[in-house]
Amino acid sequence: MTYETAKPKPKALLVGIIAPQTTDAENEESLAELGRLASTLGFAVVKSLSQRRRSLSGSSVVGQGKLKELARWTGGRGVVEKWSASKKGKVEDVEEDEEENEEDGEVVERVDAVIFDCELTPSQLGNLHSALAVEILDRTGVIVEIFSRHARTREAKLQVEIARLKYLAPRLRKSGSQSSERMNKAGETSLELDKRRIRDRISELKEEILAVQKDQSVGRSQRAEQRCVALVGYTNAGKSSLMRALTGSQVLVEDKLFATLETTVRTLVPETTPRILISDTVGFIRKLPHDLVASFRSTLEEAKNAWLLLYVVDASDPSFRSQLQVTKEVLSSLEIVDVPWRLVLNKCDRVEDPKALQREFPEAILLSAKEPAQVAGLRQRLIEFFEEGMSEEEVFIPYTAQQGVGRLRSLVTVVSERYSDEGTFYLVRGHNLEQLRAGLP
Repeated sequence: MTYETAKPKPKALLVGIIAPQTTDAENEESLAELGRLASTLGFAVVKSLSQRRRSLSGSSVVGQGKLKELARWTGGRGVVEKWSASKKGKVEDVEEDEEENEEDGEVVERVDAVIFDCELTPSQLGNLHSALAVEILDRTGVIVEIFSRHARTREAKLQVEIARLKYLAPRLRKSGSQSSERMNKAGETSLELDKRRIRDRISELKEEILAVQKDQSVGRSQRAEQRCVALVGYTNAGKSSLMRALTGSQVLVEDKLFATLETTVRTLVPETTPRILISDTVGFIRKLPHDLVASFRSTLEEAKNAWLLLYVVDASDPSFRSQLQVTKEVLSSLEIVDVPWRLVLNKCDRVEDPKALQREFPEAILLSAKEPAQVAGLRQRLIEFFEEGMSEEEVFIPYTAQQGVGRLRSLVTVVSERYSDEGTFYLVRGHNLEQLRAGLP
């Protein structure tokens, strides 16, 4: 009998660059998050290092001393080499460290990749790879790759591919000098040809997305008339777990960042009349690449059209306050600002002092998605929200237009019915009854 052993995970070293306006605490939070991103991508993080720098510029983003320190973990030479035309050879490009962090005598463990907690320029990526001789990744590249692996629906895959191509395009490198590169019949070098192919592919993807969104816009416009609650918040805050608890659906629940990349819509259970829809949306994160935010604009249309937003946060995470701020900033950048919202402090079963949390956020809803009684309490709060501001009115539908009855029952509560020779009078309770009546036969 043979036994299969799990393939060991590649080892990664994390590097944080502390800008002048960044505090040590903020750097630690960001590095911890980068560690979770790396783990989601399949790396085993062995250590995190940081260096304070005036800016992210320079040939290698870190100083020469720090580069030498990193090389101890990778086996590289630890120097950035660049071509010198005057000396006709390679010279070392030396940058001074602002802050030396090297620990002499420390036992190091050889790593397979170095991941930087910032976005690196194409030249920095190349220089670091040359100096360290291992795979070099930046935060944006890690996030794009995670999105690429987790996308499931057609729309999400198209959106992620566009973001990935936009990230890769400026990072294509020439294989040799301009004069030695082969040219095609149009006079393009191989690098120029690759970039043109990427531009053409992005144009094709955008056309495909428009076709997909056109099909989906009909469903979204119909749902806009129905009572809908959108769950929004930081990635891994427990939105999918809460979605499952509120709707009884088997949506994906994983302890990974960005497990959900597309909007899922389900009906609140036990079902109400009319129905209340719950939608689960893609999570947010610090330093989310601009192209990914833009590409998921249509995915977040569910949130824009919702009647109510639930800002879901992981209350057991010490950095949840800054995560909540990130959520608000991303929604603001997407112009989702006028929708009513409620704060849901999730995972309160892991909080040491829930009462202190309630005092700090008196209007918030504290719960654990694992506690049925607390989820039932949230359900009741949602029903009460939709009952606020309701009015009653009698609506007449003739027997010759019975197709309007189904729409009526889906949008309002029918309190009573009385019949006449020509049709039925419905006493209904709901919102925007004048607008509803105008749309009936």
